[in-house]
Amino acid sequence: MRHLYVVVDGSRTMEDQDLKPNRLTSTLKLLEYFVEEYFDQNPISQIGLIVTKSKRAEKMTELSGNSKKHITALKKAVDMNCSGEPSLYNSLNLAMQTLKHMPGHTSREVLIVFSSLTTCDPANIYDLIKVQKIKPDVSVIGLSAEVRVCTVLAQETGGTYHVILDESHYKELLMGHVSPPPASSSSECSLIRMGFPQHTIASLSDQDAKPSFSMAQLENNSEPSLTLGGYFCPQCRAKYCELPVECKICGLTLVSAPHLARSYHHLFPLDAFQEVPLEEYQGERCCQGCQGEMKDRNVYICKACQNAFCVECDLFVHDSLHCCPGCINKHAAPVPV
Repeated sequence: MRHLYVVVDGSRTMEDQDLKPNRLTSTLKLLEYFVEEYFDQNPISQIGLIVTKSKRAEKMTELSGNSKKHITALKKAVDMNCSGEPSLYNSLNLAMQTLKHMPGHTSREVLIVFSSLTTCDPANIYDLIKVQKIKPDVSVIGLSAEVRVCTVLAQETGGTYHVILDESHYKELLMGHVSPPPASSSSECSLIRMGFPQHTIASLSDQDAKPSFSMAQLENNSEPSLTLGGYFCPQCRAKYCELPVECKICGLTLVSAPHLARSYHHLFPLDAFQEVPLEEYQGERCCQGCQGEMKDRNVYICKACQNAFCVECDLFVHDSLHCCPGCINKHAAPVPV
């Protein structure tokens, strides 16, 4: 489970046009894609947005698992007035005020998109890091040039610091933060209470069927509407339209089994397949994934089940599927006829 704050530089340097149409618009578009990918790979994690400009820092969104909420805030920020200088100190201090209360079994991360070459801070930023007992992993993506304070900041907290070369490199660096960082030795282990509600739709012919409001509409400030179906919290019976979500009544985390599975594969990633030249491969010249003929120079063999795959299926299995279809088929229970 991850808790990540993304700090966006809103200073006047974000109006520079080395990224088209300017740095701000390009950054916000990439962050929209980042948020979608983040929740696809980390469905039970949370993210928050902070903007820093005019020597101040303020939250665009609180830590939340609602991707629509963050994407809406990013779209509104396109019309933001870029002004003044950023403040790394105020941004980190604001993020730490929330992250320090997060449980020990979760990761605390801060990702800073930094465009300016200067920072205007009310105090020594190095002292801020040293005083904090719980240090978040602070990573920085620079849009201009390398800045010494960002280098030290990343080194002191165990984060990373990179400066972009172009827009494609910018996207690559940003997507590198979709996967969770390695767990530290100080991470705690604890049991987490979760609910697994099933989507139910009451029949109109049922006398006990009563339309009800969804609790998610309170957060989205959308028009309330009465519906018969939804996910009902097994503890307090509050209704929600989608998962995952944290119940606003009892605080129980509501998820589905696929959400846990997508978070689980980060802990036990699939081993790399063995690469064997096609001339030396003695087995069938048929890919076990797509059932196509092997035409590449190399064949990729699973070490566990010894099934062979082409390069496209190898990439798909490791990047998207995260499990070997040959191993699953081998250990699957036989279907009675």
